[in-house]
Amino acid sequence: METSKNCESRVTFYFDGNLMKARRGQTIAGALMANGIRKLGLSRKLQQARGVFCASGRCYSCFVSVNGLDHVLSCMTLVEEGANVYSNNGDPDLRRLVNGN
Repeated sequence: METSKNCESRVTFYFDGNLMKARRGQTIAGALMANGIRKLGLSRKLQQARGVFCASGRCYSCFVSVNGLDHVLSCMTLVEEGANVYSNNGDPDLRRLVNGN
C-alpha cells in the first residue's frame, strides 16, 4: 500500500486517449517509456516509427502533441496532471493555420 507521500508524487495523464501514470517531475518521454510506450509517432519522409533517440532535445525524434500544441519535445517537457499527449504523426498544416482555411 502506497503512503500518502508516494500518492502525492504521482500524476495521471493521457496518451492517445489512454490513461497513464507517471511520477511528478518525470519527462513525458520517461513517463511514456515507463508505461511501455516506445513509438511516439511516424517519420515524415519514410513513415517509420519515431521514439526517444538522444534524450537531450537535440535530435527532435521525440516530438508529441501536448494539450493541442504540436511538436513538443517529450524528452525536455515535464508531464503534468491531466495532460493530453498524442502521437505526432505528421507536420502541422501551416497554410491552413496562417490563412484560416
